[in-house]
Amino acid sequence: MTEEIIIAGFGGQGVLSMGKILAYSGVMQNKEVSWMPSYGPEMRGGTSNVTVIISDERISSPTLVHFDTAIILNQQSMDKFEDAVKPGGLLIYDPNGITKHPSRTDINIYQVAGYEKASEIGNLKLFNMIILGGFLKVKPIVNDEFIEKGLKKSLPARHHDLIPANIKAIEAGKEILKPINVLP
Repeated sequence: MTEEIIIAGFGGQGVLSMGKILAYSGVMQNKEVSWMPSYGPEMRGGTSNVTVIISDERISSPTLVHFDTAIILNQQSMDKFEDAVKPGGLLIYDPNGITKHPSRTDINIYQVAGYEKASEIGNLKLFNMIILGGFLKVKPIVNDEFIEKGLKKSLPARHHDLIPANIKAIEAGKEILKPINVLP
C-alpha cells in the first residue's frame, strides 16, 4: 500500500499541521513516510501545501506531479490540484469559499463542511482535524490509535490537553462526510 497525498489551502488553515500529524501517525504505525511542505513567503493567508506519502515500501522520491488523494481547502488550491488527482483517485474538499466545485467524473469526490462544523463547535482551530477525519473515513491508511500518538508527537507537551478535542473533531469529520461523486 502506498498513498500519495497533497493537502492544500491557505496558510493558517492547519495544512502543514494536518500533514505533519498524518506523517507522524504513519511513522508510529511503522510505515515509510515522506512529508514535504511548500509555502510562500506570505505564510498566514498565503497559499501552502504539503505532500505526504505513506507506504509499506521504501519511498523513492517525495516529489510528485499526480496524487492518489487531494485534500483541498480553498479555491486557488482547487484550481491548481483538481487535475493532479490520478483517475480513480480521491478529492476531499471543504466547500467554504469554493466558487467552482470539482467537476471531474473519473475520481471519487467527497465534501467535508469542516469550517461550518468548527464554527458550530466554537473552535476554528479544529477545522483541519475535522477535514482529516473525513479523509480517514474514506481512506483509513493509519489506525485511530496511531493518530492519537501522532498528535502527541507533533503537538508541544503544553498543548497535550487539546488532544481529546482533536480526537472528537476527527470523529465529527467522519460523521459529516458527504459523497459528491463515488465511482462504482
